[in-house]
Amino acid sequence: MDASWRQVAGGRGRARGRPAAAPSPGNGVPLRSAGGGREKRSGGPVPAGPGRGRGPETPAAAGSRLSPAPRISVASGDDGSQLMSQRKFEEIKKANQAAAKKLVEEHFSSSSEEEGDEDFEGKQGKIVTKTFITYTTQTDGDTRELERTKQYVNEAFQAGAVTCLICIASVKRSQAVWSCLGCFSIFHMPCIQKWAKDSQFLLSSLTDDDFGTRDYPWPCPKCRFEYKRSETPSRYYCYCGKVEDPPLDPWLVPHSCGQVCERQFKPPCGHKCLLLCHPGPCPPCPKMVTTTCYCKKAKSIPRRCSAKEWSCQQPCGQKLLCGQHKCENPCHAGNCQPCPRVSRQKCVCGKKVAERSCASPLWHCDQVCGKTLPCRNHTCEQVCHIGACGECPRSGKRFCPCQKSKFSLPCTEDVPTCGDSCDKVLECGIHRCSQRCHRGPCETCRQEVEKQCRCGKHTKRMPCHKPYLCETKCVKMRDCQKHQCRRKCCPGNCPPCDQNCGRTLGCRNHKCPSVCHRGSCYPCPETVDVKCNCGNAKLTVPCGRERTTKPPKCKELCSRPPTCHHTSREKHRCHFGPCPPCHQPCKKVLEKCGHLCPASCHDQALVKQTGRHQPTGPWEQSSEPAFIETALPCPPCQVPIPLECLGKHEVSPLPCHAEGPYSCKRVCGRILDCQNHTCLRECHKVTEVDGYTSKNKAGPECLRCEEGCSKSRPLGCPHPCVLPCHPGECPPCVQMLRIKCHCKITSLYVECRKITTADVNEKNRLSCCKNQCPKELPCGHRCKEMCHPGECPFNCNQKVKLRCPCKRIKKELQCSKVRENQVSIECDTTCKEMKRKASEIKEAEAKAALEEEKRRQQAELEAFENRLRGRRKKNRKRDEVAIELSFWQKYKYYFLPVCGVAMVVFAWYITYDTD
Repeated sequence: MDASWRQVAGGRGRARGRPAAAPSPGNGVPLRSAGGGREKRSGGPVPAGPGRGRGPETPAAAGSRLSPAPRISVASGDDGSQLMSQRKFEEIKKANQAAAKKLVEEHFSSSSEEEGDEDFEGKQGKIVTKTFITYTTQTDGDTRELERTKQYVNEAFQAGAVTCLICIASVKRSQAVWSCLGCFSIFHMPCIQKWAKDSQFLLSSLTDDDFGTRDYPWPCPKCRFEYKRSETPSRYYCYCGKVEDPPLDPWLVPHSCGQVCERQFKPPCGHKCLLLCHPGPCPPCPKMVTTTCYCKKAKSIPRRCSAKEWSCQQPCGQKLLCGQHKCENPCHAGNCQPCPRVSRQKCVCGKKVAERSCASPLWHCDQVCGKTLPCRNHTCEQVCHIGACGECPRSGKRFCPCQKSKFSLPCTEDVPTCGDSCDKVLECGIHRCSQRCHRGPCETCRQEVEKQCRCGKHTKRMPCHKPYLCETKCVKMRDCQKHQCRRKCCPGNCPPCDQNCGRTLGCRNHKCPSVCHRGSCYPCPETVDVKCNCGNAKLTVPCGRERTTKPPKCKELCSRPPTCHHTSREKHRCHFGPCPPCHQPCKKVLEKCGHLCPASCHDQALVKQTGRHQPTGPWEQSSEPAFIETALPCPPCQVPIPLECLGKHEVSPLPCHAEGPYSCKRVCGRILDCQNHTCLRECHKVTEVDGYTSKNKAGPECLRCEEGCSKSRPLGCPHPCVLPCHPGECPPCVQMLRIKCHCKITSLYVECRKITTADVNEKNRLSCCKNQCPKELPCGHRCKEMCHPGECPFNCNQKVKLRCPCKRIKKELQCSKVRENQVSIECDTTCKEMKRKASEIKEAEAKAALEEEKRRQQAELEAFENRLRGRRKKNRKRDEVAIELSFWQKYKYYFLPVCGVAMVVFAWYITYDTD
C-alpha cells in the first residue's frame, strides 16, 4: 500500500496541483519545472510545494512560481536578435533574483533544510547529553532506564514523534493528554476516557451485571496495566502531577510545568527526581551514598544510589540450609542458592536410602507405613510420614450407614445396619432414599415429575434423574450486540461471541483479529516501514501513520542520470520528485570570443508561454500561466579585458562583449590655457598636437575658459580682480576701503592696497581718528588717551574727595592712589569727644527706661494684692495711690529725637567750618 506522500503529490498542502518552477538562485537562469498538476498512482511528475507531505521546495523554485519568466524566442545570425536575447536574459535574471530574495526568508531549500535539521538534531543531542552528564560520569549504574528517559525526552522535542495509539494521530502541544504509569505512553484525554468507559462497559456486559454497580478495572491500551474505575482520568495534569492544565510554553517540554519533578524513584530509595517535569520514567537515582557489598566483608565505598548494591566477588561463606556446607558462590544479593552437592539420605520413615541433593534432606518414599496401631489389631495405612501414626480410626463410638444409630463396638467388628429407612437426599436434591439402612451409595431417583426445560419455555413429565433439554434456539443477542446466541435451550447466560470481529482498524489497513466485541477495537499492533526513494533509509511507525509521516532523510547520493549537457549531476542526497536544477557552470565555448560560458546551466529553463488563448468574456475563468521548457542562449561573455578610456584616465577590465573605445564617465580634468581651470567635459578623445599631447594639457576638443578671474585676493581685500581669467598674479587694488577707527565712532577712507600691505603698527596708525578715547575707566572717569586699540591704561590722576569714618573730616586725593588704598584719613580728638557724648546720652536714656519699668511693675503688684483682699470698690478707690509723672517722663520721647537731630547739625557745621 502506497503512502499518502506517494499517492497524491503535495498531501494537504495549500499549493496542491500548482506547477512550480525552479530557477537557480545563483545567476537567475530559470530551469525546468518539476512538473504540474496532481500526480496519479500510475506514475507522473511530482510538483514541489510547501504543503504537508510534499517534497521540499527551494526558494528559487518558489520565486519562479511567484514571478514567472516571459517566453524567450531563440534566434541566431544577426546582431539584433542577440541584443534582444541579452536584454530579455537580463530581465529574467533580475525578476528571478528578486523573487528568490523575497521568498528565501520564508522557506529553505532542500539542502539547507536538511543541513538545518541536522544542526538542530546535533544541538538537541548535545543538550540532552549535557542534561544527563551527571548520570553518566559514574559507572556500575543501570543505564537501561536512562536510555528510556533519553528516548522519551528526544521524542518530546520532535514534532509529530508522539502518537496516540487509540486514534493513530499525532499528539500536539496544545492538546490535553494522559500518560500511563506502566509504559509511559501518551494518549489524548478524550481517547483514554472513551477507552476506559468502553472497557468497563464491556466487562460488565460479560458478567450480566448492571453497568456502574461494581468497580471494574480497565487496562492501558498498550501495556494492559490495570487501573481502577476511580483512577479514570478526568483532568489534565503535567507529567509530575503538580499543575493542572499546564500552560503552553514554547521554551519547555510539551505538557510540562517546568518545575522540579520530585517523584519518588522506583524502586524507592528515599530520594526524589531532580530533573524538570519530564515524560517517561525517571532516570536512575544519581545521589552518592556510602555502602558496603552484599556479604558485608568489603570496606564501604561511595557509589551511586541507583547502583548502591554491589558485589566484592569474594566467596560468600555463609552456612547453607543443609547445615554441613558453606556457600561457595561470589558475594551475591538475597538468600544463598540451595546446596549443589549430593549425599545419601534416608526418607522420613527410614525404610529407604537414596542419593539426593543436599539442599532437600527431607523426602518421602512411596511405601505404606505399616506400623501397628495402639489397638494392636490394625496397622497404619498412611504413606511414609513423619511423627506418630495416631489412634485406630475404628476405635470409639461409630454410626450406622444412615447416621441414625450409634454403636460402641470393638475395632475388630463392623457396625451393623439399624433396619430403619435410609432417608438420605438423592442426587436430584428433591427426593429421599426409600430403602432400608444400607452400605454403599443410594440408587438413582426414578420418580416421574413435571420438569421444565433449561430455557423455561417447555414442560414434560419424565424421570427425575434425567435432564430435559428442548430444541428451541436462543434468539438473544450476545455481548457483541451483533450476533444471536443460537444455542439450544439456553438458560439465559449466553456465552461470549466466538466469531471474528473483522472490523477495519484505525490504521485503515488491517481488520480486527479479536473475537466479536463491543466498543472500540484495540489499536493495530502492526508496524510499517516508511522508506526513502532509494530504500536505504527507513523509519518504523505504527500502522496507519505512514500516510502522514514524512519519509526519513537519506544520506545516500542520488543516482539519477543528468538531463542536461553535463556528464554528471551535482552531488545531492536521495529525494522524492524531480532532481533540483543543475547549478554547474555551463562551460560551453562562445562563438565570437572563444571563452567558456561561466553562467549556471540553462539547458532546461522554464519560460512563460505567451500568445495563448485569450478569454472570451468574464465568465471564462483564466487558467494558470503555462510554462515551456527550453534552452536559453548563453549570456554575453563577461570575461574581463583591460582597456584604456578615451581620456587616458584609467585602465579598467571590461566584459569581452563590450570591447571597444569607452568613456570612463569622469571629468576630463586637463588644464586649460588660463592655467587656472580644468576641462569639465566628460571623458572624451583628445587630438595630439605637434605629435605629442600631455595627459594634463588641454587639446583642441577641450572647452575654452570663459570665466572671470577667481584667484584668491589679499587678506582683507573684498574687491574682485578687474581682469578676466588670466595667468600670473593679479594687479594691486587701488579702490578706497571704508573702515572704522579704534573707538568705532568715526569712519575713515583708505586705499585697499595700503591696508592689505601694512604691518600691525601701520594699521593702528591708519585706523586712528586723532580724537580722545570715549571709553570709561573702572573708576568711572573718562580715558585721557588718544583713540587707540585694545584696553585703556589704568593710570587715572583725577582728584576725588575722601572722608574719615565718622564723615566729619574730608580731603581731595588722586583717584589711582585711593583705589590702591595707599592713603587713608583717621578721626581726630574732636570726633572722639562727640562719640563719647553721644554714648553718655544713650546710657542715661537706658537707665531712665529701666527705672520707669520697675515703677510700673510695682504699681501692678500693689493692684493685684488689693484684689486679693476682697475690698469694696469705693474703699479700693480710696486705697489707690495717684502717682504723678514728672515733666521729663512725660515728654522724653519727644525731646530725644530733637536732641539727636540738633547734635548731627552741629557736628556737620563744625566739620564744614573746619574745612
